[in-house]
Amino acid sequence: MQNHCAVPNCTSGKSDSLFRFPFDPERSKKWVEKCQRQDLLDKSPGQLCRYYRLCGKHFEKPSFYSVSQSTVLKDDAIPTIFDVPSQPQNGQVKRSKQPVRPEETDKEGGKKIKLSPAETAEKDAKTVPEEEEYKEYLKSLFEVLVLLGEKSIPPTGPGDSKQDGLGSSNFQTLLEYRMHCGDEVLKKRYDANKECCSSAQLNQLIEVCEKSIRSKLMEEVQQNGHFSLLTGDLVRISGEWYLPVFLRYVDQSNCQRERFIGCLSFEGDGDALAEKLLSDMTDKWGLDMEQCRGQAHSCSGTHFSQMRRFAAKLKERYPTAVLALRSTRPLNLSLANGMALSGVQLVMSTLRRIESFFSRSPLLQLELEHAISIFYPDKEEKAKELKEICRTSWTRGNDAFEVAGDLLEALLLCVDSVHDNEDMRWDDQVTHNALEISKALADFEFVMALVVLKNVLTLTQAFGKNVRGRAADAHFAAASLKAVLHSLKEVSDNIDVYHEFWNDEAVNLAAAMEIPVTVPRSFLRKHQLDSRAVRPETHYKEHLSVPVVEHVTREMNELFCEDHMKALRCLSLVPAVIEQYKSTEPDEENVQMFKNDIPNAGTLSAELHCWWVKWSKKGKGETLPSSLHDTLQLADVKFFPNMLAVLRLIGILPTLALEDSCDVAYKRFQMYMEHTPDKFKSKSLALLYVNNDVGYDLDSMVEVYMKTYPDREGL
Repeated sequence: MQNHCAVPNCTSGKSDSLFRFPFDPERSKKWVEKCQRQDLLDKSPGQLCRYYRLCGKHFEKPSFYSVSQSTVLKDDAIPTIFDVPSQPQNGQVKRSKQPVRPEETDKEGGKKIKLSPAETAEKDAKTVPEEEEYKEYLKSLFEVLVLLGEKSIPPTGPGDSKQDGLGSSNFQTLLEYRMHCGDEVLKKRYDANKECCSSAQLNQLIEVCEKSIRSKLMEEVQQNGHFSLLTGDLVRISGEWYLPVFLRYVDQSNCQRERFIGCLSFEGDGDALAEKLLSDMTDKWGLDMEQCRGQAHSCSGTHFSQMRRFAAKLKERYPTAVLALRSTRPLNLSLANGMALSGVQLVMSTLRRIESFFSRSPLLQLELEHAISIFYPDKEEKAKELKEICRTSWTRGNDAFEVAGDLLEALLLCVDSVHDNEDMRWDDQVTHNALEISKALADFEFVMALVVLKNVLTLTQAFGKNVRGRAADAHFAAASLKAVLHSLKEVSDNIDVYHEFWNDEAVNLAAAMEIPVTVPRSFLRKHQLDSRAVRPETHYKEHLSVPVVEHVTREMNELFCEDHMKALRCLSLVPAVIEQYKSTEPDEENVQMFKNDIPNAGTLSAELHCWWVKWSKKGKGETLPSSLHDTLQLADVKFFPNMLAVLRLIGILPTLALEDSCDVAYKRFQMYMEHTPDKFKSKSLALLYVNNDVGYDLDSMVEVYMKTYPDREGL
């Protein structure tokens, strides 16, 4: 990255503000042309943005606005102030103002022949309409593609095949509809080529659409400064594994936002994979990781170690990217999901099956409620509570393992009854799914793992609930971490005693459900052991209880490191929290962790004290903001630039739950993956669907397409 202005012979000094070249291809091109840097013409917008800068001297005053005492360049700013040298310098070629006469080549003699003015005019008259017509044609294609993407309708249809071409596709159908409605450009293209768009061109359109949208998203994120990097569970698209990537930031209106910026191929292993992922984000996408202040990853036990290597590589290269919890998943489920233990993964997969099974029909839900009534005949309040819980997404809750333990016997009775199907109420698929769940529930490895998870994660349950709660709850959670870690250490130091209690609980529960106490068959086969040679109690202690406690302890220390806790403790800046702890002095030590990212570190102490005094006394009938979001929306916050900067930095912390209106990207991505048939899933179209609120610039897409694919077949 250059630390000086890219304009030749510019006299800007170190104190002058430097601004990145824009991601947008059109604006980037204009900047290069204004600079008269011939050597930059062949560089991509991503390269220009990453490595080149212009100083503020080349922009007029209306091109800027101020945020927290910082100068920010407007989105549409174009440099206009230049001292153009009279002679070419630094290898640059001075452009002539006279237009170059078009020439043609004599095919026989190879001589270039100048066209007469009349011939030139005739050629230009022919070329311009063709150029404009081609642009209108591409614009129609992109318009239809964007419409399909926004509605999550795959361009290709059920009848598509290599033989069919695009004859029956959704894309082709909409193009034909446009032709019938009077789109003469499309009709002319169809009459000439017998098709509006080939399958190869459709793939090119999708690729360009994806690049254009991501470029706009990157520019949006870059304009808002710091961000956090978030990844989701791996998804399978077209037979390959991909890693969904999200960015979290606070926008110019001080609202927390998350954006889905695409999927990266997850092929490879170890450090090579970690290096590849990081390279794709920085070099391919142009993401400036110097601005990254947090990271959070959702991953199952199968890919847990690979994602941890990536997190470590990111932290090593960019120390400010603090590892944190992803707010979209409860802490206890996140901790369990990362354990590569067969028993734990059996519990997790069974919970997902249970959720899917009972969501198929209200009648199945009623069947479960009937089973609950059978097992709690004398405890009406308990039965009522469990029935109400079962009507919610309890398998995704922070107390999922505790609820599963209470429901276990009723669940087994319910699925066995459905599988028996004595009254022929259920179809074959339902009875088959019931049998699969029944097999899992009746496995002692499942029972033992559930009991261990329930007991160990009870220690982190309240902490996990608070840390994803409102500002006061999260602030309290930060103060209670030491107690949680102390409890985990006490369990680890006395694991023999605790495991004995857990084993007895699991054995008693298994006896009530008529489940034999056994060692997993997979373990016996793998080690070629006889079942009589291994005691179940010893096996589950070594291969379940000890690893679970160790994993939870290690993860709690890594996910909630000191820098993470300092950031959470800075929630004490929220006015309602200040008023709640009004007798306490402002904690400047925690706020100091942001000293390199605030406008004026020298005035931080005085400003913090004024902020504290302002909110420590609540007026009669006054309601103070109790959330970070409400605090960021205060009109008075602009008079406290350091406090505003700190609050914005806390706002990008992945641990804190977003307002419903700000958590759209993750929900839309989940919806796309759940409701799109596997054969129609596309990482490019997922980006288009999730970011349907982005202001698409069709003209820009057309320009990018024409530059990327200059050949114009059929013209």
